[in-house]
Amino acid sequence: MISVRQATARGHADHGWLRSFHTFSFADYYDPAFMGFRTLRVINEDRVQPGKGFATHGHENMEILSYVLEGALEHRDSLGNGSVIRPGDVQRMSAGTGVRHSEFNPSDTTPVHFLQIWILPAHHGLAPSYEQRTVPAAKTHNVLGLIASQDGRAGSVTVHQDVSVYAAVLDAESRVTHRLSPGRHAWVQVAKGTLTVNGIGLGAGDGAAISGEPALELAAETSAEAVVFDLA
Repeated sequence: MISVRQATARGHADHGWLRSFHTFSFADYYDPAFMGFRTLRVINEDRVQPGKGFATHGHENMEILSYVLEGALEHRDSLGNGSVIRPGDVQRMSAGTGVRHSEFNPSDTTPVHFLQIWILPAHHGLAPSYEQRTVPAAKTHNVLGLIASQDGRAGSVTVHQDVSVYAAVLDAESRVTHRLSPGRHAWVQVAKGTLTVNGIGLGAGDGAAISGEPALELAAETSAEAVVFDLA
């Protein structure tokens, strides 16, 4: 079964410096029918204006991934980490018992466009930690490249949950396939372009929940970028 979450149905917040679309309930947007999918709790598509950003704030007991699509995002946290995340990078922050951080657009001219992803951890009370990796372009070009996993395999960042996260940057008319083990579920989030998932059309900002399917076939109609979550 495949259930589509259309981009136009998402929650929306426009603060001037920030335009955000919420796939699942978040902040002032609440829909009891969309509280997440399995252990995937948040997918926010954010656009932050040049020189603006999120002031220092706190999180607890959440696995947070940042995936930049365009521009750059500067990160600082109470663990002493400071970095700039660009397209091709993936960042993981395990909030655990508590961490404070800020995220800013360091550019004076270019907005930053990124996905903020929250995953529920397998256990509460973990020690806070941080990790960032650069994903080689060849790893995601017309293939599903692993960017986050429970065991940190294949150069992915480590997430404290039974989930594998893949990214694919697809040329028009290319196809990729991902097999799901029995009892596994998937979420596909389209970041750019248009594609089909097992024949069902999706556009930029659309998502799809998949259960009871043995495999996923993503077929790009135009050039496209997508993130795929393989979930228990």
